[in-house]
Amino acid sequence: MQAIQRITIQATLPERIAKLRVLSGNLYWSWTPAAFELFREINPNVFDATHNPVRVLNECSQANLERVAHDPAFLERFDAVIKDFEAYMGRKDTWYAKEAAAGHKLEGIAYFSMEYGFHESLQIYSGGLGVLAGDHCKSASDLGLPFQAVGMLFGEGYFHQRINADGWQEEWYETINPSGVPLERALDTNGKPVKVSVEISGRTVYATAWKLPVGRINVYLMDTNLEENPEADRGITARLYGGNQDLRVAQELVLGVGGIRALRAMDVQASVYHMNEGHAAFLGLERVREMVAQGLSFDEAAEAVAAGAIFTTHTPVPAGNDAFAVELVEKKLGGYWYTALGLSREDFLNIARHDQPWGPTFSMTVLALKLSRQHNGVSELHGEVSRRMWGFLWPGAESVEVPITHVTNGIHTRSFLAPELAELYNKHFGKDWDDRLEQKETWKVDEIPDKDLWGARVALKRNLIGFVRERLTIQRERNGEDAAHVAAASSALRDDVLTIGFARRFATYKRATLLFRDLERLRKIVNDSDRPVQFIFAGKAHPADNPGKTFIQAINKLSHDAELEGKVVFLEDYDMNVARHLVQGCDIWLNNPRRPLEASGTSGEKASLNGCINFSVLDGWWREAYDGTNGWNIGSEREYGTDDDSLRRQDEADSKSLYETLEHEIVPLYYGDQPWSVEAGRTFNHGWLEQVRNAIRTVGPEYSMQRQVLDYVHTLYAPASARAAKVDAAEAKTLAAWKKRVTSQWSGVRLEASADTSAAHTPNAGVPITGRAYLGALEASDLKLEAILTRVNAEAQAQGMAEIAGRATLELGAKGTDGWTSFSGTLNIPEAGSFDIGVRAIPFREDLAQALELGISRWA
Repeated sequence: MQAIQRITIQATLPERIAKLRVLSGNLYWSWTPAAFELFREINPNVFDATHNPVRVLNECSQANLERVAHDPAFLERFDAVIKDFEAYMGRKDTWYAKEAAAGHKLEGIAYFSMEYGFHESLQIYSGGLGVLAGDHCKSASDLGLPFQAVGMLFGEGYFHQRINADGWQEEWYETINPSGVPLERALDTNGKPVKVSVEISGRTVYATAWKLPVGRINVYLMDTNLEENPEADRGITARLYGGNQDLRVAQELVLGVGGIRALRAMDVQASVYHMNEGHAAFLGLERVREMVAQGLSFDEAAEAVAAGAIFTTHTPVPAGNDAFAVELVEKKLGGYWYTALGLSREDFLNIARHDQPWGPTFSMTVLALKLSRQHNGVSELHGEVSRRMWGFLWPGAESVEVPITHVTNGIHTRSFLAPELAELYNKHFGKDWDDRLEQKETWKVDEIPDKDLWGARVALKRNLIGFVRERLTIQRERNGEDAAHVAAASSALRDDVLTIGFARRFATYKRATLLFRDLERLRKIVNDSDRPVQFIFAGKAHPADNPGKTFIQAINKLSHDAELEGKVVFLEDYDMNVARHLVQGCDIWLNNPRRPLEASGTSGEKASLNGCINFSVLDGWWREAYDGTNGWNIGSEREYGTDDDSLRRQDEADSKSLYETLEHEIVPLYYGDQPWSVEAGRTFNHGWLEQVRNAIRTVGPEYSMQRQVLDYVHTLYAPASARAAKVDAAEAKTLAAWKKRVTSQWSGVRLEASADTSAAHTPNAGVPITGRAYLGALEASDLKLEAILTRVNAEAQAQGMAEIAGRATLELGAKGTDGWTSFSGTLNIPEAGSFDIGVRAIPFREDLAQALELGISRWA
């Protein structure tokens, strides 16, 4: 039937359980297993099909609701869940409440992200970036931060994946009905549904906002599917990462420009604006436009806007950084730069200019970096890579000085911790242990008895294998496979075999097929009669990524190999539900991207939290976490080139390391005291369980989202909030005028310097530095002179890096009438080695947010 309208008629909740409606409307249930199970009990069929409490209530019969409303056992569980929920929502002693009471108060934080992964029932995420954003919001709620978020309500979400009979990925989309998810209309200050407009390609596009409660905070999702818009514009928010570059620009305008306007319409206050990836960078331009409308120049407004702005970059892969053709940006933004910002076309395009081999582009990452003062990558190594990648914006700076720091990603503990392990942690870690997640003392894993820890791990693996068999059977039946293959799905995998999981986005740099480089060796590993190994793969390739789809097809075909079938499986439609089963039930988590292209990666953190041990390339978070006792590494920290021969050598080296570590370390340790059987009362492999414990104690505090958000508060949010308060309109005018004056005169600055190294033959030697500087129209107070000491390191220099071993500020004398001034100072050489000495001038004011904020310098 072709429906003309969809309508949802809800059964009436009995008064005794009426609070279920409020509970279903807040994603608190997504990280609270007791609440989750409550809805399953009401309507198991709908729940198992959707995992969606709102649909459970919407599609439940009146008789069924009356039944549970009179069930004493159900009501006891219901009362306990509601009590906990109301206590959570009304809690007055959150971490932030205590900080604010002590005088450490933050103004509002507005967090913008294109995607959010809160739960599988709301498919507005594609992968790690979205799940990270969802976890960030959940922990902000847990901590009680003054935090609101903005995103997009994609009506068809991200695609579902089917694997056809040829092993090829096919995509299909499911329409999201707002009445079937925890959404409500966001209201403006007049109590009416929010409606804002955005100019795109010279026409007005209208957008509304939906409110999604996530614990104590709200996430506002922009939506252009309105009657006021023509069909093409209604489709702007149809699909996440669907369509072409033209659509992407339109989506990012709705997120950044429309999102700011929606916050204004609701009078949601913020002084700190956090751009999660470059997708949100247009919010900076919209905030500048607001201030230009109030009488500031573009440069003045940009100073005020950037003071309270934070930008997080998530990818070292060029394709992950949106860079649009100049002509496309002109088409989409029309005369915005002149009418709204008071800029010429050239000046506007230069704000985000990134020269590529094929020509200049408008880079959203460059725009975000220029309209913010706080920048970060998402792991220590990613911070290093990002400083090299974007260092061209700060010419003359050594890579280590580029103002991009890092905050290593974490995970929301309660969202991914298996209930079986949560029960053990509740018992052994003390009351309210999840209020102390970031404290190492909380994680008393040694107090958990072997039998209890192993028993939980066995139960989780059995649960995973049952889940895999059920999904595999459905997939084979749908593809019309013969009866023997369908039947074989019900016996795929074994619960007494070392089980290794690999699940992630199937971008080619993640090398999903690395395991299969030596098929004969792999066949021997999986078919060892005494010590077998089995593998579970899952993941989606972007609909336009045919090389990624080819990887999926290759693994699917190999899973039907006579010697691998039932021992290597591929699960279709990877989502948060599949991810939870895998990270909780596998014994080993495999991750083998090309180093250093994995910015952080958090799936291994989720696995280790559950005692599934990480086996990974030393990239992203694992490069920081690995200590030799908490998992295994693949390959070395060596970085290869990007030519075909270098990539081939990297693959060969890493695959060899993978096989050898698996064969000679992991498998022997797992099967050390064979067989393991709780029921038979036999011995446990203490060596393996010690690795499990080390994995948990590593990830628990250091890689929790609670630790991550606290790091953001201390190192980014608090400084941005303080600076935003300081750089008001008057200060912004002063700062912009000074920058304009210094920049306009900087080309005339010249340096002449010499270093007397005649006596510098021992550590801690002082090297006298002398010289003179031509300042022209500038004053000595406008700049700083530094002597920089860098260690001679051929490998680091080949990678565009330099190790600064020392620096000294040089004293400037009085400027002469000819514009020259002398300078002198002493540079200490702290230890033995070979060093380079340089002298540099940089613009300087005490009140700059960053030493190299202007992005200019002059070397002698």
